[in-house]
Amino acid sequence: MTPAPPSLDDRLDEAAAAQDPRAAVSFVLREAYDAARTRAERKLDAGSKGREVARLYAAAADDMLKALWRVATETLFPVSPVESERLSLVAVGGYGRGVLAPFSDLDLLFLRPAKATPRGESVIEFVLYVLWDLGVKVGPSVRSVEECLSLSRTDMTVRTTLLEARPLAGDQRLAELMIGRFREMVSRSDPRPFIAAKLEERAVRHEKAGSTRYKVEPNVKDGKGGLRDLNTLYWIARSLAPESRLGATVMDELFTPRERRTSDEAFDFLWRVRIHLHLIAGRAEEKLTFDMQPEVARRMGWRGRGDEPAVERFMRRYFLVARDVGALTRAMSAKLEARHQKTALGLSRLITPFRPARRKLEVEGFWIDQGRLSVEGAEVFAADPTKLLKLFVCADRHDLDLHPDAFSAVTRSLSLVTPRLRRDPEASKAFLSILAHGQRPYRVLTLMNETGLLGRFLPEWGRIVGQTQFNMYHAYTVDEHTLQAIGVINDIARSKLRDDHPMASEIVHLISDMEALMLAMLLHDVGKGGERGQLEDGAIAARRACERLGVDPRRIELVVWLVRNHLALSDHAQKRDLSDPATIRAFAELVGDPERLRMLLVLTVADIRAVGPGVWNGWKGQLMRTLYNQVAALFRGEDVARADPLAEEAELVARARIEGAAARARATPAVEGLPVQTTEISIAAADRPGLFADLAQTMAALGADVTDARVATSDQGVVLDVFRVQDGAGLPYGQAEPRRLKAMVEALERAARGEGRIGKAPEPAGNARKAAFEVRPVVMVDHHASETATVVEVSGADRPGLLAALSRVFNDEGLSIRSAHVASFGERAVDSFYVVDRKGRKVASEQRIEELRRALEAVLDSRAPAPAGRKVASARASARDVSELGRRARKPVSRGPEAR
Repeated sequence: MTPAPPSLDDRLDEAAAAQDPRAAVSFVLREAYDAARTRAERKLDAGSKGREVARLYAAAADDMLKALWRVATETLFPVSPVESERLSLVAVGGYGRGVLAPFSDLDLLFLRPAKATPRGESVIEFVLYVLWDLGVKVGPSVRSVEECLSLSRTDMTVRTTLLEARPLAGDQRLAELMIGRFREMVSRSDPRPFIAAKLEERAVRHEKAGSTRYKVEPNVKDGKGGLRDLNTLYWIARSLAPESRLGATVMDELFTPRERRTSDEAFDFLWRVRIHLHLIAGRAEEKLTFDMQPEVARRMGWRGRGDEPAVERFMRRYFLVARDVGALTRAMSAKLEARHQKTALGLSRLITPFRPARRKLEVEGFWIDQGRLSVEGAEVFAADPTKLLKLFVCADRHDLDLHPDAFSAVTRSLSLVTPRLRRDPEASKAFLSILAHGQRPYRVLTLMNETGLLGRFLPEWGRIVGQTQFNMYHAYTVDEHTLQAIGVINDIARSKLRDDHPMASEIVHLISDMEALMLAMLLHDVGKGGERGQLEDGAIAARRACERLGVDPRRIELVVWLVRNHLALSDHAQKRDLSDPATIRAFAELVGDPERLRMLLVLTVADIRAVGPGVWNGWKGQLMRTLYNQVAALFRGEDVARADPLAEEAELVARARIEGAAARARATPAVEGLPVQTTEISIAAADRPGLFADLAQTMAALGADVTDARVATSDQGVVLDVFRVQDGAGLPYGQAEPRRLKAMVEALERAARGEGRIGKAPEPAGNARKAAFEVRPVVMVDHHASETATVVEVSGADRPGLLAALSRVFNDEGLSIRSAHVASFGERAVDSFYVVDRKGRKVASEQRIEELRRALEAVLDSRAPAPAGRKVASARASARDVSELGRRARKPVSRGPEAR
């Protein structure tokens, strides 16, 4: 008969007798601990719920610690019967709750009756050293019973960790004594200071992680709508009923059965995400970054559907869960206030010194309760569903936040939003009042979105709630981006952004139909993900929504036009040659009249500014202002003529005629008061084949990142190239090291004269976030955008030296670059080139164009490398915001299917 293998305790006792007991014990424990963690990972792969797997990881740590404690206290440092030698190991914090992510800290309390003893210190030291040998991160504390109680009276962080204290090993009576006395103290204490501290802690955490829950790289643990927010609810519940396991007694009182189910589902989803994050990263990674998202989506079983890839479907689910967590927080706040255990401090109450506790409003059933808008109950909406919309009109008119009771009443009444209500003139009037005439439309529409009312009332909006675009350009979900853009227009109209946008702040007051503008802004992105493309589907959806709202037919056509063309001004300004009269005339023909031009400018400014921090800059503003002014002049009957492209650099051109080439560099001037973080380098030289490619490659070889390029050619054969460049840190090139800038100017002059050898661009460094994107190359050829040149627009993964490589293709194909326009959208570069053949003519041969297309696509078809030794899962990058110029059809927008 085969003898049974030795038990873990037997093996540990044997290891304790080794010459190096710490190393031997660590070896045995590592084997057992890794096996237990592997079993937990298999459960995760098999589809087990998130909290179930988190409990398995905690159980693995429990077993390991109990075994370690036994060998330390019984074998290596045997226990003494003396009272002062009593020692207990207690799990606290998140670990005390019995859940762990794979690389979470182990929060441990080493509990002693009074003062420290040599034996106790030896036990604690051995345990900690072994844990560190195992690679476990430990959050240790060593305290007596009295110290625990004393600290928890004043330190809310200590109180939080002890609320979830759970005995692990050692003297059971000592641990139970501390826990019993602590819970008795908490039960007798006023819970309000603790609740206030937790809510303040949450606010600070949100500010640090990002105040919106809709950032496209969210922090699963500490972000708004993440696990910590859910834990905060349970800590508050536990503080109200410390004897109740996980605060279950209080949770059952404060939440409806439906809210409890929502809470459980959110916990399970977020825990699964967090555990996968840890396992993929091999460390305690809490941020769901771009490089993690495709792999987490794959592991959690998400699949693409239609044009929506798996990663975007997964992230949309994430943001809907985050929204549910926000609703749960509001629901608990409502119940706590009803029990007078939380002081309501709304924004309006902080501003206004005193308001009556309760005051009725002009709408029956609405009142102000402690400085916030509340209702008598959901029956108010049942009697008159239009009051669902009127509630938010009141909130805006009186500058009030919603009371949690009102918030919950709205969410419980969403079934009242029927096709009949969507077409009710009174409801439409209330909604348009908020959107176009409200004081703070961003705040009020955000509240409507959080309750779910906005998506119910406008089904077109409901389809973009929580929608993400898998690219590095957009910082927020589609719905959050749109709401912020509405807020930007409101700020412009109220002259709050006059310094940043002086032109928009001036012309916004000349717009005669703000309602059409705000409707277009609200609906401009509802076509994202549609089968016909963003612009066509967006226009169809906008028409359907406006008709349902009862908007005047002429206004509907204006809204539809704005939605369909909301990218036009940005595309023309950034991707076309503004010195070419054909560009100005084509855009003027598209726009048609000054009112549309004004509306398009304001809409474009708001749209770009709301993409994310730092996306709007002075250079973009200058391009758009130039286009606007030239088209406005055309509408006034003024002639548009091509200006002398070399006039502004006459001195440089004169020097180039003598020396063969001349270059200079300067800091790019601020535009509209906004600094432009680039260095501007101008080079004048005699034109020759390959000149632009040589200049671009010289800059790439010297580590410069070209953010914009402009090429102008005179009739006398002199070329002026103007580049705006940054260094690898995104700062103006040469700002940190002026010598590098001087060396570049000299190198560019040599390259322009065809002297010397040009080096190669450095290989791009491994970047996990960029490696996650599969950027599909796009090449579009337009023969109509210019009267004298063929316009080739290319789009692909951005990388050092890309402009030089593309320019080299044109040269190899026997083409000269007359103008170049460089733009970037996150991980994607979008460059436009005006090219002619060696005889100065457009490229007419279809065969030649097809050869050029294949050569350009070969250069563009690349993926950013991952860091050495790391495999990064990738997904198709969203490209719905770029390359729309060539796609923009001229046919009228179809009506599409009827909406209910």
